[in-house]
Amino acid sequence: MKNRTGIIHLKNSSYLKRSWMLYLMLALPMAFFIIFRYVPMTNIVMAFKDYNIFQGLWSKGSPWVGFKWFERAFASRDFWNAMRNTLWLNFLDLLLGFPAPIILALLLNELVFKSFKKFTQTVIYLPHFLSWIIVSSIASRLLAPTTGVVNIFLVENFGIGPIDFLMDKGKWIVTYIFFGVWKEMGWGTIIYLAAITSINPELYEAAEVDGAGRWRKLWHITLPGIKPTIIVLLIMNIGRILGIELDRPYTMMNNIVMEVADVLSTLVYRVGIRSFQYSLTAAIGLFQSVICVIFLVAANSMAKKFGERGIW
Repeated sequence: MKNRTGIIHLKNSSYLKRSWMLYLMLALPMAFFIIFRYVPMTNIVMAFKDYNIFQGLWSKGSPWVGFKWFERAFASRDFWNAMRNTLWLNFLDLLLGFPAPIILALLLNELVFKSFKKFTQTVIYLPHFLSWIIVSSIASRLLAPTTGVVNIFLVENFGIGPIDFLMDKGKWIVTYIFFGVWKEMGWGTIIYLAAITSINPELYEAAEVDGAGRWRKLWHITLPGIKPTIIVLLIMNIGRILGIELDRPYTMMNNIVMEVADVLSTLVYRVGIRSFQYSLTAAIGLFQSVICVIFLVAANSMAKKFGERGIW
């Protein structure tokens, strides 16, 4: 009996250790998520206060001012100019950048030689891992009016130029979109290639028996197979239509193209953070988040009306 009770006791103790380890493994990510995701959301009230960095957010030195900072932002001409540029640049990114990884994934899927396919995938993934500081420096070296490789090639072979890609407003927008598509196009193909591999191979075999060629199989099997993935990613991209990262426009912009390059993120950095107007920064950020949620919900609702599953 002693041995049996001892064995039972050891089993219970090992079970308790495993259960505590399981609870700990579940609790740590949850605690991390709450601390770094939900706790900072309390700073939303900064948008409704006259925040004083030296007195703190919850002290009397940071009085409640209601919608003062929203009114100041909406009354600013720079704000509406930045909002227009944000919508326009994101729309062009969506129009030209969203189909690019789909087309690239379909082309890679049609490659016969596996070694060449893997090499091509590796090459087109690499730009994603470059920071925008490196990409902008590459752009400035390639597109410089007198010493840039592109302008030298155009002048010597076609007698065109030199073209100032980074100083002319229209050409700057084209350059901005081109380098954005080039940098992220390869990385986006990972998702679509994964979706293509999940398609049942028997569908292709049945299509070959019926005499379907590559184009027919692509149009009637591959595209419908990845359609749910395309819809989900499209909804997520529409939800980010008013959100834009700081590093890409900030590193590529200059004072000459400020009228078309100044977006909400650069406005927040320049007017809010550098000028210590943190309440104004919080107000603009909250406005961006609310509009993005509205676009996300609207896009998801439209997808469901057309018979798609959507995100939720």
